[in-house]
Amino acid sequence: MLKGKHILLGVTGSIAAYKAAMLCRLLKTAGAEVKVLMTPTAKEFITPLTMATLSKNPVAVEFYNPENGDWHSHISMGEWADCLLIAPATANTLAKMAHGVADNLLLTTYLSARCSTVVAPAMDCDMFAHEATQANIALLKERGVTVIDSPSGELASGLSGKGRMAEPEAILRFLESFPGLNQKKKSNLAGRRFVVTAGATIEAIDPVRYITNHSTGKMGYAVAGELAARGARVTLISGHTVLPTPAGVERTDVASAEEMYDAARKAFADADGAVMCAAVADYTPKEVSPSKIKKDGDTLTIELRRTKDIAASLGREKGDRLLVGFALETDDEIVNAEEKLRRKNFDFIVLNSLRDKGAGFGVDTNKVTIIDAEGGKALPLMSKSDTAAAIADRMESFFER
Repeated sequence: MLKGKHILLGVTGSIAAYKAAMLCRLLKTAGAEVKVLMTPTAKEFITPLTMATLSKNPVAVEFYNPENGDWHSHISMGEWADCLLIAPATANTLAKMAHGVADNLLLTTYLSARCSTVVAPAMDCDMFAHEATQANIALLKERGVTVIDSPSGELASGLSGKGRMAEPEAILRFLESFPGLNQKKKSNLAGRRFVVTAGATIEAIDPVRYITNHSTGKMGYAVAGELAARGARVTLISGHTVLPTPAGVERTDVASAEEMYDAARKAFADADGAVMCAAVADYTPKEVSPSKIKKDGDTLTIELRRTKDIAASLGREKGDRLLVGFALETDDEIVNAEEKLRRKNFDFIVLNSLRDKGAGFGVDTNKVTIIDAEGGKALPLMSKSDTAAAIADRMESFFER
C-alpha cells in the first residue's frame, strides 16, 4: 500500500526519537521512499547518520550546508512529499505549528507543504494534558492536520499516562490506510465529526461483581479506525475492552450504560453522525451494594431496572444527521432488525446473527446484512476491517445525497 509513496519524516527533540529509526525502517520495508528532516534539538537524541543510513537519503537539518553552501529547499521538499509525517512531535513543535512559527527547516517545510500532514505527539503526561497543548492540538486538527493518538503507558519521566508516541507499527498501519495517501477519490467523510460507541458496558452489583456481556469491541473499533482513515474526526466512546485505540481516534472510556449515555449525548451535540456499535446493557441493578454481598442461602435475587436507551435518545434529536445502529439477533433476525430501525430512527442498521459461523463476539470476522428503509443487502463473511469499510462506504453514500 505504501510502495512508491514519498514520506517526508520529521524528527523533533524527544526521547522518543529512537522510535523514528524503527519507523523509518518499517516505511522503507513497506516500499516507501523516505527523506528525513530533523530539528537541531533532535540531533541530541539520535544522529543524522543513523537516519541517513536507514532512509538511504541525506538528512536535512539546517537551511543550508555551512561547508559548501548547498541550500535545503523547504519548498521542493514539500512538493516531493505525499505526506509530511512528524514523529515524534514535541509540545514545542506542535505549539509552533499551531501559531505559524518558522524558526527551523522542519517548520518552514510544514508551512509551505501542500501534502497531508500527520503528527504523532510525544511528551510527558502533564505536558500532554496541559490546556495549552490540548488547544494547540485542537487548532491543528481544525486546520486539517491528522493527529495520531498518544497511548497511555510508562513515560521516560517514570510517570505513567498519555503522551507516549504511538508505536512505529501502529503508525505504519495507520499510513497504509490513510486517505491522504491511498484513496482514489476524496472521501466525503473527511473533516466530518462522528461518534462511535463500542465495547461492553459494566453494571455493578457490588464492589466485586458486575453484569456484562461477551462483546470485545472489535467491530466498533474497526469502524472507528476506518472512519479516521478516511479523514473523519472520530470520538470513540468505549466500554470495557482490551483493544488499543485506533490511530487518529479520540477515545473516551466509560464503564456503565449511564456513563456511556452521558458521554455519547455530549459528543453527539457537535457531530455529523454516530455509529452505535456498543453492547449496552438493557438492565442494571436497581441498587448497588456498598460492600461485597456474602453467600446466604441457595438463591440470590437481584432486582433490575431498565437503562436509558442511548440510540433512541440520539434518534429523537438527530435531525438530518446520520445515525447508524447495530443489531445482534438470535431469532427472527430481519423482522427484529427492521423494527429496531424504525423505532430508533436509524438511517440504516447493521444486522449480524449468532447463528452465522464466524460472526458475533470475540472473532476477527463478521457476516452482516445492512438494512435501510429500502430493504437489506447481505454481505459475505469477511474480516471485521473489511466489514467496517463496507459500513463506511454506506455512510459515504448518505452524504452524497
